[in-house]
Amino acid sequence: MAKVTVRYWAAAKAAAGVAEEPYEAATLAEALDAVRERHPGELTRVLQRCSFLIDGDPAGQRPHETVRLAEGGTVEVLPPFAGG
Repeated sequence: MAKVTVRYWAAAKAAAGVAEEPYEAATLAEALDAVRERHPGELTRVLQRCSFLIDGDPAGQRPHETVRLAEGGTVEVLPPFAGG
């Protein structure tokens, strides 16, 4: 398990009620499962529309179970937004 920081932007930040928080997870899928467990409700719905950056690189369409997280890394949660 890697210790990572999950950062929320725009609607994800509003739904989570925080800008960022720490998690322990080996993959993006595990991190998102932990996020959903901690924040059931609106954030779970927002995550369905989000893109994710892992240490600055897009996760793209890869299955989240295959996206490995590095110790001290960052997961950016990016909902769609106007002009983006």
